[in-house]
Amino acid sequence: MNTRVEVRGGIYRDSVTLLRVSRALAQRPGVTAATVAMATGLNLDLLVQQGFTVPAGAGPNDLVVAIRGEDEAAVRAAWEALDGLLAEAPAPAAAGGAPEAVPARTTGAAARRLADPGGGLALVSVPGRYAFAEAMDALAAGLNVMVFSDNVPLHQEIALKEAAGRRGLIVMGPDCGTAMIGGVGLGFANAVRPGPVGIVAASGTGAQQMMCLLDTAGVGVRHVLGVGGRDLSAEVSGRSTLAALAALDADPATEMIAVVTKPPASRVADLVHSAARRLDTPVTFAMLGEDAADLTDATAKVLRALGRDVPRWPSWPAPPPPGPPSPGALRGLFAGGTLCAEAALVARRELGPDPVSGHAFTDFGDDEYTRGRAHPMIDPTLRLERLAAEAADPACAVVLMDVVLGYGADPDPAALLAPAIEDALARRPDLRVVVSLCGTPADPQDRDRQAAALQAAGADVFASNAEAARHAARLARGRAAAAAHGRHLEGA
Repeated sequence: MNTRVEVRGGIYRDSVTLLRVSRALAQRPGVTAATVAMATGLNLDLLVQQGFTVPAGAGPNDLVVAIRGEDEAAVRAAWEALDGLLAEAPAPAAAGGAPEAVPARTTGAAARRLADPGGGLALVSVPGRYAFAEAMDALAAGLNVMVFSDNVPLHQEIALKEAAGRRGLIVMGPDCGTAMIGGVGLGFANAVRPGPVGIVAASGTGAQQMMCLLDTAGVGVRHVLGVGGRDLSAEVSGRSTLAALAALDADPATEMIAVVTKPPASRVADLVHSAARRLDTPVTFAMLGEDAADLTDATAKVLRALGRDVPRWPSWPAPPPPGPPSPGALRGLFAGGTLCAEAALVARRELGPDPVSGHAFTDFGDDEYTRGRAHPMIDPTLRLERLAAEAADPACAVVLMDVVLGYGADPDPAALLAPAIEDALARRPDLRVVVSLCGTPADPQDRDRQAAALQAAGADVFASNAEAARHAARLARGRAAAAAHGRHLEGA
């Protein structure tokens, strides 16, 4: 084997571009491993785990390139292709072949080119340390703002939302991964039918779960206003949630509002409930907590309020395993933070005072895992590595994973995940894998095609995250409860 590692200072590329470059290099003839990433602590640790030696002094503002090949010629050829892959695409030509106007250098300058910027929207997706300036520039230009960026300091979030409130605007985010305005998805969003429901979400994947379940039930969504995961904290006090509620209430085409969030601060929850009672549009709450309804039950409540039937949520059971499940630890490996939190709550209720220790749930979309890396809904590397590690741990009996489809997500997640599941089950026939699949048949990845591939690999697949978590917990408890749920699956 031949290996080459280099650190390049003063070069930045976004994590999605670097993921694309890494995959392109890894697919070249004779290349056995290739990583191109910003030299964050997490990325450097991963390179060491892969057997690379990283030069001393590399930091998060540097680009690190590591390539391993079968021989020197393969590595040299990959290295020669690197600069071309890193190069930015040329600016597109305008209609008729004429060069485009010089791009605006600031958000405010771009807004000034609009005929009427009032009520428009700026989407900010830059490294977190730069997001505040861009978002404030957009607010000053009269634009609402969606801040996709994460790792934005809390005091900057508060300042942005205070500035938006003074101008009668809304800040969605920071770390707002999902939004939909008039049926147009922004960030990670699913292809759902249009309809009467508006969603206010301090949770990206929580909103996606609800909109996908509503679509399955034949009910469409008009708007999804993401507000960022910290909006209902005591510090931020629901500033964007209150603005979003007022905006949806003013929309005559919105007949029902749903508020989706991880556990809010108690005082802020009271504030939001009080504001909701003053609206003309009915509001349903899905505020996850120890004693609260899960997202599936909250969706059912929305359906009943609209006079719609609650369907049986789709599931795709795997072929019967060779033997009964054995009790053991449940390990949740999630890309969605709210889906992870919900699954942990549901599993705790199901497991009760379980004598088995070692149950654990990890949110790979948390900031500590995404600094310098693409979100796990785009880049599955960390979760695939953890799946292999859990399969090698005899204490682990069940692995529960989410797969989130839609625009912006991995174009074919089953292409990598299904072989990894097959490999894990081949090495551990007693292991069980359960997948929560959040998506719709109209998504670019096609929910049903993804489900079929994951099912064929040996996973039990559920459209409802809560049902997936209950099933996984019952499997972790052992034979009796799992056998009873297996009979339910056979009738699904």
